[in-house]
Amino acid sequence: MKDNSTERPPAPSGIGRVRHGKHPGDVFIEVRRKPRLHRAIGLSGLFGTVYGDVGSSIYYALGVVAISALGLTPAVLMLSGILFLFTALTYAEGTTALPEAGGSGAFARRAFNDWISFFAGWMLMIDYIVTIAISAFTAANYFGHFFPMLKSWPENSLVAVAVVAGLAFVNILGLRPSSRLNIALVLFDIATQLSIAVLGILFIISFPNLIQNIHWGTAPTTSQLLFGISISMVAYTGIETIANLGSETRNPGKNVRRAVLLLFGVVIALYALLSMTALSAYPVHQDPSGQWVTGLAQYLEDPIMGIAYAMPASVQHILSFWVAILAVTILIVATNAGIIGASRLAYFMGQRQQLPSTVSHISSRSRVPINAIVIFSVIACILITTGRVTFLVDLYAFGAMLTYTSAHASIIALRIKEPNLERPFKIPLNIRIRQRDIPITAVLGGLATFVTWCVVVYTHETGRIVGFAWIAVGLVIYLLYRWYRHQPIVGSGASEGSSGPVAGGKTS
Repeated sequence: MKDNSTERPPAPSGIGRVRHGKHPGDVFIEVRRKPRLHRAIGLSGLFGTVYGDVGSSIYYALGVVAISALGLTPAVLMLSGILFLFTALTYAEGTTALPEAGGSGAFARRAFNDWISFFAGWMLMIDYIVTIAISAFTAANYFGHFFPMLKSWPENSLVAVAVVAGLAFVNILGLRPSSRLNIALVLFDIATQLSIAVLGILFIISFPNLIQNIHWGTAPTTSQLLFGISISMVAYTGIETIANLGSETRNPGKNVRRAVLLLFGVVIALYALLSMTALSAYPVHQDPSGQWVTGLAQYLEDPIMGIAYAMPASVQHILSFWVAILAVTILIVATNAGIIGASRLAYFMGQRQQLPSTVSHISSRSRVPINAIVIFSVIACILITTGRVTFLVDLYAFGAMLTYTSAHASIIALRIKEPNLERPFKIPLNIRIRQRDIPITAVLGGLATFVTWCVVVYTHETGRIVGFAWIAVGLVIYLLYRWYRHQPIVGSGASEGSSGPVAGGKTS
């Protein structure tokens, strides 16, 4: 009879290859390491890609902030810029320490549990959806420079829906835009915004007029000012891109920090100059009904075009043509980034059994989550049909403030729970509490974003209704799916496709 003790067993599926020793029965199982993302993005690539998302926001944010904050619009954008810096630093630390997709959802899963992780991811999902909708809708309005009929509803909504549908189809095929093209567009975008800012300094900006625009307690009123502050963070949509790219960045401890600071400096400078140019060109005044308004309100969906139209006749035609072309291009790129971001997030949540696997299923042919692309693109198209930028901004602010609060809280919790976690980039300015370094910017940022969310809930009725409805739908999906998969509601369940420990084997 054959002695089975000398047979060499096959390698367990999904673990690694078996290496046999010199003596019978000595079996060593070499565990395969999970493939890591290739760190191929340098400082210029990281800055260019993130600015492509964040910098595109000014093409719609300036108008919605100005109609509420009026003469204090530059100051409000500067205040939200400080909050943007705090949040960017939080994402920089989190994404270099935890190099995986999921952003604030991944931070929360490591710091807390699946319940909090799902909540953070679900809030982030609505922000991606709104980014898709508002970028496509605004692109259609800028295209109205060539076809004026596209500046009115429903024509602008129909064009925006067509843009989203076309980009969704491209993503379903698995095609990806050229990163070099994106960087080139970003450089042209910065050059265009800088040119407008310089022309504004030369021909439009008037500091006496800017001071006269401010009527304390009247224009804006306290409620208007709070409203403007609560939606001003829409000017910095796309900050989550840092979380998506940090794990693919060369020398992240240095390049992520430099990219964040460079991004902050460029964005703050351009937003300050463009907002002062806009308020100088369209001063705050009383309309026939006695209400304080700014003429920029007539360019609510395309405020940068309004600035171009206010320039001297010698440059107005060329500048408006260039702004229209570049704005449409940049906003379409931002729309596509939103689709990619939503699908990546859905994949992360599906792998962690926070969403049904049907949503995050990867196509064997195109290697992309087709169902997620279709589902969230359709939701974005439904939002587009409202034809209201203000509604989209309200909804974005509702989700973003909770997402950012979760990110700040997660980074603080990880500093306490895992002080020895490898952090290629660590937020500076810390206070020492019970032998733990607590980042001051995360504490201040978390408090500020939570208070801002409370203001959003109090002042934005439509955003409040739709936002809480989104939370309710998500919780129902999460609870039913976890019950169906026999996974704990609060604790972390096993990721799909993960393998358990190998019994009886030695690992090397």
